Amino acid sequence: MLALSRKTGESIIIDNDIEVTILEIKGDQVKLGIKAPKSVPIYRKEIFAQIKEENMNTFADESGMEMLKKLGK
Repeated sequence: MLALSRKTGESIIIDNDIEVTILEIKGDQVKLGIKAPKSVPIYRKEIFAQIKEENMNTFADESGMEMLKKLGK
């Protein structure tokens, strides 16, 4: 993990086309602004974990297993 120090208004660039800017710092909360192409999905980690779990549950049923088999061919 890379750890960086940034002040309000400062940014970092990821992979040439994603910019993360520190918008505000209040106490123990940091407000981030993210500029990225529409093709790049951006989720909070807890939401991403829920989506991943739901996808795993979908593939756990019989029809999902059939879909996985077809994808493997």
